[in-house]
Amino acid sequence: MASFRTTGRLGPSGRNWIAATPEDFAPAFEQALAAHLAEIEAIADNPEPASFANTILAMEGAGEALDKVLSVFFSVAGADSNDARQALQRDVSPKLSAHSSAIYANARLFGRVADLWARREELGLSDEEARVLYLTHRGFVRAGAALEGAEAERMKAVKSRLAVLGTAFTQNLLKDEATWFMPLSEDDLDGLPGFVVDAARSAGEALGQEGPVVTLSRSLITPFLQFCPRRDLRQTAFEAWASRGANGGETDNRGIAAEVLALREERAKLLGYADFASYKLETEMAGTPDRVRELLMQVWEPARAQALRDAAEMEEMLREDGINDALQPWDWRYYAEKRRRALHDLDEAELKPYLQLERMIEAAFTCANRLFGLEFRPLDVALYHPDCRAWEVTRNGRHVSVFIGDYFARGSKRSGAWCSSTPTPRGSGSKVEW
Repeated sequence: MASFRTTGRLGPSGRNWIAATPEDFAPAFEQALAAHLAEIEAIADNPEPASFANTILAMEGAGEALDKVLSVFFSVAGADSNDARQALQRDVSPKLSAHSSAIYANARLFGRVADLWARREELGLSDEEARVLYLTHRGFVRAGAALEGAEAERMKAVKSRLAVLGTAFTQNLLKDEATWFMPLSEDDLDGLPGFVVDAARSAGEALGQEGPVVTLSRSLITPFLQFCPRRDLRQTAFEAWASRGANGGETDNRGIAAEVLALREERAKLLGYADFASYKLETEMAGTPDRVRELLMQVWEPARAQALRDAAEMEEMLREDGINDALQPWDWRYYAEKRRRALHDLDEAELKPYLQLERMIEAAFTCANRLFGLEFRPLDVALYHPDCRAWEVTRNGRHVSVFIGDYFARGSKRSGAWCSSTPTPRGSGSKVEW
């Protein structure tokens, strides 16, 4: 499932983002990057002494056009990827990294931030302003703003390469998910609840197959592993799921993962950290790797003991089914579901009819209305994919945003339940212009 709360328009190109193509996005990126860099240069070159308003607040307000283009492109690229969008993503990722590096490496800009940080006790800042200054200064330092010479140049190269690798990793994973499927015969459907059978048939139709199939979409493979009584089919599906990005060929992510780990380590050490974990955790609640390990070890033994007890009970159920073998990873979900039904008389297949999509949407909107006074009116507009639906969101008759719900899995959309914000169409009230 994906959903979008829209809040503005597509930036420099002025085009309706719903209809935007890679040909629209490419110049929009270029214009937005140039505009943001010009805003940053103006802040850095301000002849007035640094103040919270003319430096920190000015930086916070810069880059509005770039934010709009980025939010639109990456939302649509994640929800409806295709070859053209993936190519543009590969092209723009190193440019975005270089853009970020140019900002953080701007010595004049960092000088203003560092000056404010040194004088922070004298500035009379509110708690909120002090926090923003702290985060801004910390962000510059952690990005390598204090590095000089060869170390600064190497940091730029490392971050650029990480951006390229991150894009490649994600696209390889999506390609493996989108291209693998396992055909099912009518006999293979025996024992599967109706909603899984329907999903398999729909997946087969979407792929142009003559019959039902299992794909690596999380919303299909997870219930298939949970309910399929055929152990051989579960094994085939699970091994395909577990080996995404590790099948050899152009989509194999193992080399990418190794290089990412090495570059993360190098980046951390350039900044003076012992390792990447220390760098990463500095800004998190735990703070240090030792505290994370301490927490993990507190739960490891009891969690492992309970998992072993669960596994022993499920393995006994496996043997009751006439299988003289150890419990395998592709057995876990199936026997966990059987165990749940046996212990609690709780069958997910029987619950499904009470969780119909239309009723869940209605419940979510009703809750939003009761809590926040929001109202939702269906919109008949062209969207980026036929699966999508849109509603105008209002409060007391005034336009708030447009909500787009994208509720179904497909090969072009990354797995999981997620949401993001994008620029909105213009208009309000009873008329919305896209």
